[in-house]
Amino acid sequence: MADAKTAAAVKAALADVEIPGGGNLAGYAGLSDIIVTSGAIALAITVAPGMEPAFGPVRTAALEVVERIAEGRKVLVSLTSEKSAAGHAHVRKPGPPPKEAVAGIRHILAVGSGKGGVGKSTVAVNLALSLAAEGLRTAILDADLYGPSVPRLLGLDGKTAIREDGIFVPHRAFGIAAMSIGAMLHPGQAVVWRGPMATSALRQLLRETDWGGLDVLVVDLPPGTGDIQISLVQQVPLVGAVIVSTPQDLSLIDATKAIDMFRRTEVPVLGLVENMSYFVAPDTGKRYDIFGHGGAKKAAESMGIPFLGEVPLVMGIRETSDAGTPVTATAPDGPEAKAFRALAQAILNQNPALRP
Repeated sequence: MADAKTAAAVKAALADVEIPGGGNLAGYAGLSDIIVTSGAIALAITVAPGMEPAFGPVRTAALEVVERIAEGRKVLVSLTSEKSAAGHAHVRKPGPPPKEAVAGIRHILAVGSGKGGVGKSTVAVNLALSLAAEGLRTAILDADLYGPSVPRLLGLDGKTAIREDGIFVPHRAFGIAAMSIGAMLHPGQAVVWRGPMATSALRQLLRETDWGGLDVLVVDLPPGTGDIQISLVQQVPLVGAVIVSTPQDLSLIDATKAIDMFRRTEVPVLGLVENMSYFVAPDTGKRYDIFGHGGAKKAAESMGIPFLGEVPLVMGIRETSDAGTPVTATAPDGPEAKAFRALAQAILNQNPALRP
């Protein structure tokens, strides 16, 4: 069944879901577009502030009717309140719900950046693999929903499996578990979701996945300081965040903003990584500081956070990343892998509670 036909079938099925005050969900003005991918069906229900409890059964009923025609796809239904007339989002009082740990996961570690293009996902994947090499039961969650790259970096093929009870079964690659919305998309398909739908999808990826027993879950965040980052820090307790930057001043300006966000949300900043730190020409051995050098270390010192180390700009890292054979797993004794292992060891040395 084509995606358009599936979306039409979902809309028709939602006509059987009654809403408070009369009428049905299919005709409700607050129903979002219905997004269909190869592995998921997603929609959002927007209600007036204070109406979330009344629409809770509507969300449950929507999940049930859509699951009947989902043909093995995961169903993601979010419920969110609209902005008030003054333009400010409704704030739950007396405050956000308390953070809840994810069953079976001892620690959650976020990897973020202030801007894109700094190699954050490459660092996140190789850091997860390095932590596994240190003996930790490790998994990675690709929370960069709009630009998921973990499937490419880990060479993941095929749709994510879903158990009969609707729980995701993560992929496994190179000894770690991995979960990404990217595995549910058609090649080249964009994720065109508003913030509430994206944060709801994050919640379900995090809490409706059979992670097994983990010592650490590495979360690869999108760049910046938006809805997904805020949603994560509000939902679950984090052991801390690692920030990735290049030595370039422009990257460091944005990295500082990411650090400020985590500090303001009371998430410990475990340290700053200088990625693409330098380039050594393979034919001459001459070193080039293409983006400058040492800027991240100086920035870390000025902000009073640990400097975790440097990762060089090396063709081998790019080639293995593109091939889905990360250098930390496929060439563990090489200098590139050792740079990532050094990051993991620095984090563990500073945070011994992470070890089992």
